[in-house]
Amino acid sequence: MAPERKDFFSNPQDESDVMNAWHSFLGGGDRPVDTLRALVDASWQRSLEARVDPRMRSGPRPLAEGDLYLLRERQRELLEASAPVMAHARDFLTETGTLMALADTRCTILNTEGDLPAIDSAETIHLMPGATWSEGACGTNAIGTALAVGKPVQIHSAEHFCEGIKRWTCSATVMRHPLDGEVVGVLDVSGLSQTYNRQTLALVVTAASRIEARLAAAEMERRYRLLDRAMGRLSSGDGVVLFDRRGNVVRANEHAALAIRSADGEMELAQGRRRVPGFAVGQQGQLAAGLLPSWVKPEWIEPLIVDGKPLGTLLVVPRTPASGRRAGAGGTAAGAVPCSGMAADPFAAIVTMDEGMNAAIAKARQLARTRMPVLLQGETGVGKEEFARGIHGDSGGPFVALNCGGLSRELLASELFGYADGAFTGARKGGMLGKIEAADGGTLFLDEIGEMPLDMQPNLLRVLEQGEIYRLGENTPRRVNFRLVAATHRDLRQDIAAGRFRMDLFYRIAVTNLRIPALRERQGDVEVLAEHFLERFRRAQGQGPERITPDALRVLRSYPWPGNVRELRNLMEGLVLLCEEPSVTCAHLPHEFQAVHDAVQPGSCNPAGAMSMAEGEEDLIRRAIRASEGNLTLTARKLQIAKSTLYAKMHRYGLSRDDK
Repeated sequence: MAPERKDFFSNPQDESDVMNAWHSFLGGGDRPVDTLRALVDASWQRSLEARVDPRMRSGPRPLAEGDLYLLRERQRELLEASAPVMAHARDFLTETGTLMALADTRCTILNTEGDLPAIDSAETIHLMPGATWSEGACGTNAIGTALAVGKPVQIHSAEHFCEGIKRWTCSATVMRHPLDGEVVGVLDVSGLSQTYNRQTLALVVTAASRIEARLAAAEMERRYRLLDRAMGRLSSGDGVVLFDRRGNVVRANEHAALAIRSADGEMELAQGRRRVPGFAVGQQGQLAAGLLPSWVKPEWIEPLIVDGKPLGTLLVVPRTPASGRRAGAGGTAAGAVPCSGMAADPFAAIVTMDEGMNAAIAKARQLARTRMPVLLQGETGVGKEEFARGIHGDSGGPFVALNCGGLSRELLASELFGYADGAFTGARKGGMLGKIEAADGGTLFLDEIGEMPLDMQPNLLRVLEQGEIYRLGENTPRRVNFRLVAATHRDLRQDIAAGRFRMDLFYRIAVTNLRIPALRERQGDVEVLAEHFLERFRRAQGQGPERITPDALRVLRSYPWPGNVRELRNLMEGLVLLCEEPSVTCAHLPHEFQAVHDAVQPGSCNPAGAMSMAEGEEDLIRRAIRASEGNLTLTARKLQIAKSTLYAKMHRYGLSRDDK
């Protein structure tokens, strides 16, 4: 049996054996097969083929100061992403005899941090910013070899190819772009041989992962701004394809595939499936010359530049008359949203006279013309499902809703993904169709998505990215095509920071955000909605009061409405059922409105009765605290709000339990 290669040497005799192997290698002799690691052996071979001088005492001379400055400007994104990691290295590598080096894809060092004596020693071998440490320039070394093999590498002492750096030990790994996996740089930790530690490689890999995570966050934020900028263009009747600045397909509208075929072109439009280098934009917004597909006309291309920075590119392929006829003859194109000017207004169920609410509806109408995922944000009860149904409109296909809150993880998984026959004890015979499959061809509305368990979020992300779903208990994927509208009352960015929500899922579902204002922010809508609900339920019941008195309306306007429109609707439904008089008066309102009633009466703290909603809420809370004698638990119960909500409102208005 052939002897095994050593995994690593750990004593002086091993190092001596490697040095002997090195001399034998340079002299053309054989090397003992068990002396060198395969990684080092292959790297020495590449170094010899590249005609690297094995007697070199150092790396090549670094770039001139001006050239290094220009290089750093070109690599600003990588430098910004690595800044916190490098700053941390400045502290935790102090007195360790090691330094951390950041290099670009040519192995040119951009920055070093760490132990100052180690940095001084490294400069004697030109391990410093501006110097290039590729295998072709310096032979076997961690930076160059990691780039050559595309994985983490540790090179210790005599394993280096060049004589002048054999007293050093170094560990390095490549960093990859989060979207397409392309190598964007190399991270290295180096020191003199006596600083060798096997755990250094793990340290480098962890630090590189932090940099990759920051690159991912920056890229997702950039992609969000890109989609927000291009949203209006994607609703065009032409074929539109949106690329990010690296040339990756981000989104294509429903006309794109047909328009491209009509232009005798071909392009893979699935997101994340293919990078088209010709659509990558440079720092000045220019495209790479000669790389565009031959069927693309220059006038179809539009770089998207925001605040002087290129974010991506639009390809707008005009729809020819032939393509229009083809779509009409064969029905609606795949993925298209059919529309009819004669259809009823899908947002008619939303009653408002507020400017902010009307602006939200206008944006929702624009979103309804696309297939982009939408994240609806707003407090509980503001009407997020009504917006979701409006966005779905008459687009065809089913509208399927699922509330992610209040369900156990197992029940939510089966509701969302479905399950196969016999997937678990008690499973329905024949299995069950999940909500995602049920929404195929239509719209899936996931309410309270912030409540989705963290370990389930990657499964939903995969469905959104790949367009495939696996039922529980099945190994065969099922293709699905649906439009996602998600909703939450939570601040998902805070949940991301706290580790409760995945950043990649957030940026996938929040392609466009739509905030729905709370009822207390909508001037005039309380009165309009109260009268609307009164009339609606009176007709449904065939009985009930016909009007609301001015005093009662004044109380309703001043109430803070923690439950928003839902609370107002439930109140009016109850009044219609219980009030036997022709008018709703203050006496018919529930007891929690009494403090508001007292506050808005003539002769109170606001004799004119012109109290704003915020003032009314503050005074209501103050009176409730007084009535509860400072007992905040009782105060929250009287106000019918959570104790945490009471604390937040008290903080907002500067109140304390002593405000009696």
